[in-house]
Amino acid sequence: MSSFDDFCTIVVETVPDFRGDDDCVEKVAKSGLDVFAHNIETVEELQNVVRDHRANFKQSLKVLMMAKEYAPAGTLTKTSIMLGCGETPGQIVKTMEKVRAAGVDVMTFGQYMRPSKRHMPVSEYVTPEAFNKYQTLGMEMVSLLFMCLYLTYSCSEKYSFFL
Repeated sequence: MSSFDDFCTIVVETVPDFRGDDDCVEKVAKSGLDVFAHNIETVEELQNVVRDHRANFKQSLKVLMMAKEYAPAGTLTKTSIMLGCGETPGQIVKTMEKVRAAGVDVMTFGQYMRPSKRHMPVSEYVTPEAFNKYQTLGMEMVSLLFMCLYLTYSCSEKYSFFL
């Protein structure tokens, strides 16, 4: 029989970049959440193709670093990117290295799936073998919890069992 103490709730908040407004980042980071999540969406080289023109890679990394600075000890930071947007393996590895250097704790990869014909087409469907390769590389990076999710949405339920 389980008791109430056997269950735990993890609060994950996925936020925008707040256009780099550090006051907004600070308020959310100090709000009592367990995981501060902000998705960089894609590799740096494809930001202007994939994301809204107001968002960019450096600003997103800055938001994640500010969150780490403002949040209480033990709060995790998390980001995600979509694969299949036209990125190269070298760009993916470089992105992983930059995310790790920024102090981000959790990184997930998911396959980009075109939500409608008005959206950017899928450049490629990344193979499960490639996802496994990236996961192995990610797990080798010290202190980076890494999850590759083949053909799934990279939501918190998919990785929360690690936390």
